[in-house]
This record gives sequence, structure tokens and C-alpha cells, in this order.
Amino acid sequence: METGVAVVGCGYWGRNLARNFSELGSLASICDTDGDALAEQAALYPDAEVTNNLADVLASDVGVVVLATPAATHFDMAMHALAAGKDVFVEKPLALRYRDGRQLVERADGAGRILMVGHVLEYHPAFEKLKEMVAGGELGELRYVYSNRLNLGRVRREENILWSFAPHDISAITTLLSVEPDAVATSGGSYLREGVADVTLTNMLFPGGVRAHVFVSWLHPFKEQRLVVIGARRMAVFSDTEPAAKLKVYDIDWQDGEPTQRSETAVAVSSDEPLRRECEHLLSCVRDRARPRTDGDNGLTVLRVLEASQVSLERDGAIVPLSEVR
Repeated sequence: METGVAVVGCGYWGRNLARNFSELGSLASICDTDGDALAEQAALYPDAEVTNNLADVLASDVGVVVLATPAATHFDMAMHALAAGKDVFVEKPLALRYRDGRQLVERADGAGRILMVGHVLEYHPAFEKLKEMVAGGELGELRYVYSNRLNLGRVRREENILWSFAPHDISAITTLLSVEPDAVATSGGSYLREGVADVTLTNMLFPGGVRAHVFVSWLHPFKEQRLVVIGARRMAVFSDTEPAAKLKVYDIDWQDGEPTQRSETAVAVSSDEPLRRECEHLLSCVRDRARPRTDGDNGLTVLRVLEASQVSLERDGAIVPLSEVR
């Protein structure tokens, strides 16, 4: 089987994936039911096969199917792709139900296929450096982590803000802490479309007393993507919307329990495009038959937190143990 890539879905993010795989010399085909979107991509990549039918992709000799379609389609499409013997990359979230995600992981493992989830933040050079610092103990014992992912517009009708924005930050936080939370509590509000939350705040309770929160909104007057990690020795801030110094570390001097001095240091990181690094990682894993960094199990962790958070949101912010999600 060839290792060419088929990108299914030519929307906002699918176009970025097609561009990267084309630049990496791996784009073999493009698929979308939207004729205009498909024609636009076909004009950009004349050497790629073009189809509006997933069945054509699955019957072809491409080795990798990349799904950048609405979240509600992920489970069925990924399952069909795995059944056709393809390696599969699924944009976040892996599925909309934990039990469906678990089926995908079991199917991929049983068939010896690669299953990778698109948690692109984990491939950001600044986040990779932050993860290295946390693992090396440079911040000391972690106390609290929080993230804001805020913007105006690009409102979805098929998924709420929790499922659209929060997977990035849930993935990052659980990776930094190397453990699932014991429980979550999520509150939010629907202001533009009844039943579709536009703003949510998720509190995550981790073993050992560490806590974290994720605040997401598409009703914010400016864009902010910030992850703050509070350690016993130092604090770190990853601000993806900063044009230059995306990662900063703060040393705090304390006296009688009060901060007396703060020094700020910008940490140098690569300017590589995170999505390019993610695409390169996928191709490397396919070539070497290696398990991806954001594999199906990583996707399941995020999915479990999301599902528990959704339950909490529907219970007006009640604490929901992750053990409820099976």
C-alpha cells in the first residue's frame, strides 16, 4: 500500500492540512462534498486525485486518511477508514462519545493501524519546551494550571464552544500533569443559539490537590490563547497570540508569604509552524510504524474529560467524577 495522504474535508482547517501535506510531497487526494471547496483545492493541487465520495478514497491505494470534517462525522468515517485498512488521522475531538472513541482505539490496535488525533497545540515549539521544563522539574511541584482560549466569531452550529475550543487546552493540561483529572465541573451560557454554549468555564480536580481551569469563549472582543502554569519554584506563561516571546518564565521572590520581586525571562523557541510539525510526525509514525505522541489513548483522555464536562454543563455546573464516563 502507498503512503500517500488523502485529506477529507476542505474547510478552514482541511485547507491548512492539504497545504502542509502537499508541501511535504505526500498529498495524493482530496475529498469534499462541497463542490466549490473541492474545485478551489483541485486548482491548487492539480496532481492530487479529486472526489466528492469517501468511498472512492477508501477504495484507492492511499495509505493515510486525514479527516478534517465536522466532529459528528469523525466516528463513522474513521471506523470505515480503519476497516478499509488505512492509517487514520482524526482532527479533534476523536469522537463525540467516549465509548465510540474507545471502539476506534480498539479497532486500530487490533488491525495494527496508526490512529492519531489532531491536538496541534502539543506540537507547538513553545508547548514542547514548556513540557520539557515541567518534566525536568524547572518549575517545581505544580500547583495550578489555567488556560484562556478566547476569540470573536467563527461560531459553530453543530458543536458548542466546549467541544470546539477546549480540546486543545484539555490535551495540553493533561499532558503536562501526566494524569487524568478525578472530576470536573463546567458552567457556561448560550447567548446566540439556544442550547449551544458560547462560553464555558471548566474546573478540573486532579489527584494530589492540583487544580486547573479552562475558560473558552467565541464571544470575546479580542483573541487570547494563554496557558499559565504555576509551580512551587517558578511560573510559566505560554501566549500563542504573542508575536514574538510566546513562552516566558517568572521567578518570584517571597518574603513572609508575600511576593517581593518578580523577574521575567523570555524563553527562545523555534518558529516552526505547529501544524507542519504535526503533519511531519504523522508521516514519520506511518513510515516507522510507531505510535503517535497524540495517539488514540491521548484522544480518549481528552474525550473523557469533554464528556464529563458536558454532563456537568447540563447539570448546571455540578461536579462530575470521570468514573461516570465509560
